[in-house]
Amino acid sequence: MDDVIAALAGRRLAVLTGAGLSTDSGIPDYRGPDSPPRTPMTYQQFVADDAFRRHYWARNHVGWRHVHRTLPNAGHHALAELEDRGVVVGVITQNVDLLHEAAGSRNVIDLHGRYDRVVCLRCGTVVSRTELAVRLEALNPGFVESIGAVGDIEIAPDADAVISATAHFQVASCWAPDPDGGPGPCGGILKPEIVYFGENVPKERVARAFALVDSADALLVAGSSLTVMSGLRFVRHAAKAQVPVVIVNRGATRGDDLATLTLDAGTSETLAALADRL
Repeated sequence: MDDVIAALAGRRLAVLTGAGLSTDSGIPDYRGPDSPPRTPMTYQQFVADDAFRRHYWARNHVGWRHVHRTLPNAGHHALAELEDRGVVVGVITQNVDLLHEAAGSRNVIDLHGRYDRVVCLRCGTVVSRTELAVRLEALNPGFVESIGAVGDIEIAPDADAVISATAHFQVASCWAPDPDGGPGPCGGILKPEIVYFGENVPKERVARAFALVDSADALLVAGSSLTVMSGLRFVRHAAKAQVPVVIVNRGATRGDDLATLTLDAGTSETLAALADRL
């Protein structure tokens, strides 16, 4: 920890966070040392197959309630405090749980989107997940109760519940006006405003994230294995520019060979210690 303090002291930090930061809030990660094997749905599966979409929305209809009630942990609060003090210039997060915002962080780039909004793939209308929940409940009365208490169900990091009995679930389509002027609703496919595996992060969002890294004197990675390129590219970018990179994570990461320093530790306690000592 003394080495981490020495590497970061006096520097303005860009921070990249991953699922490991939210585990202490009760949201599991995908690739932590103790995580069970998971096979996330891809974008191609979601858009091409009615059965995949039905399975996804059934699980999400249960699981999003868990994420909705989670609270920021000490790590989230530490980053918000460091931003208030001018140490952290902003946060790029691979998480979709909005816990950084809930903790008070202001300059947050939600790289992979956010769980609380839904977008129509036909007309582009965005609605709140709460509004969609009302419609799904009307289409599937008693479904959540038939599954069991949310607290007894395994929850995946993207707000899915791990359940299998979904064949009878009714999926809602877009109810906005038809963009072509037809008499009925749009009827397009609704998708969470989350970047799926196999889907690209919007270019404008990536550009803002690179600009954030460029505005800082060091890059701190907290709770990410950097397995996917969407996060690793920022470590590569910083290392190429000879900007110090410090990685705090439980277990090895794909960016360890690019880092100035790595610390195999939990993020909550480490970030809290940084807030006390920087």
